[in-house]
Amino acid sequence: MPDDETPDDAHLRPDGVDDATIAALGKLSEALEVVEHARGLLYGFHRLTGKADLALGEAVDLLREAGHDEHADSLERDLVGRNVVEGRWTFQIVEDYDDTYWSEFRRSEKTVRDALAGGRRHVFESEMKEERRSPGRRHHEARPAEQHGSPGDDSR
Repeated sequence: MPDDETPDDAHLRPDGVDDATIAALGKLSEALEVVEHARGLLYGFHRLTGKADLALGEAVDLLREAGHDEHADSLERDLVGRNVVEGRWTFQIVEDYDDTYWSEFRRSEKTVRDALAGGRRHVFESEMKEERRSPGRRHHEARPAEQHGSPGDDSR
């Protein structure tokens, strides 16, 4: 059997690990993925809020150039550089999330995975892939082979 027809060792179920443990680790991995997604959205919020504040500053400048100093002064005084939550800009929210929740979630997930599956990641997903793919078909390999020929070549 070619090497690409079996999962690599890093994604095989360790000896003695039962289905319930693999399912639990799969759900833990899913939870971590959701936390990673939330973190990405939080960084998006951070970037968009910063971009909005910079655009607001440009709007203030344009209002001044157009002779609307009173409105420009009001926006600059009350909104430019304003905290988004009490005492915090978005970078502080991101840092707190990373330090308080995200890093602990990642550490805890790794601790459990190390203890129960020898540190192997995505065993649940690897087994799901084995159930769903069509062995022997191009683009259904269990893992990358050393070489597959040219892109689009379905001669295998």
